[in-house]
Amino acid sequence: MLAGLSTPDDCKDGKQMKEKVLFAWSGGKDSAMALHEIRKDPAYKVVGLLTTVTEGYDRISMHGVRRELLEEQAESLGFPLEIVFIPKECSNCDYESIMRAALERKLESGVTSVCFGDIFLEELRKYRERNLSAVGMKGLFPLWKRNSRQLALNFINSGFKAVITCVDSDVLDRSFVGREYDEAFLSRLPAVADPCGENGEFHTFVYAGPMFRHSIDVTVGDRTVRDGFVFADVR
Repeated sequence: MLAGLSTPDDCKDGKQMKEKVLFAWSGGKDSAMALHEIRKDPAYKVVGLLTTVTEGYDRISMHGVRRELLEEQAESLGFPLEIVFIPKECSNCDYESIMRAALERKLESGVTSVCFGDIFLEELRKYRERNLSAVGMKGLFPLWKRNSRQLALNFINSGFKAVITCVDSDVLDRSFVGREYDEAFLSRLPAVADPCGENGEFHTFVYAGPMFRHSIDVTVGDRTVRDGFVFADVR
């Protein structure tokens, strides 16, 4: 079907049906903000969350969060969760092949778009759009080009709660990991760090907020250093 055109199957009772959207869910604050925004748009219907989990670690890739907590998030948010498992040493080629297979399955069920929480990384957006185009999908970026600090404050003031699960030790001291993502955290960030961690300075796990049916109990455990990153074992 050509973009912008509809068929009789796209309408119900004379009304345009919402476009089915899969949400690329990381478990962190940018995902939460983007999901919160896309749900307000009457043109779209989020039909599920998709998250990559690293085999062996059984944790959300990059964020280092246990799969059990991810599943609790999805349950509290009220969305079906599809986990895509990737190997520990995953090349770009392997990653793209695995993700393409997952997206093609979703395309068959009527999903035409994937939503992301990206803010300003141009090359990352182009990479996502190129891969989606290869399977006949498009990307949605509800936070695109918005001010990082204002997004951070909006997240906090809206009642979301998150904990720092991982920091890049080249940018932030290890004392930042395990802290609450709040105004005190923002005030202590060095000038070189983006308030939303958009350059990978830190990652988060959201455990409460306006979209959640209930908050998730979290405890910050041991810290681990791996590949230049400091992870907190949140459980």
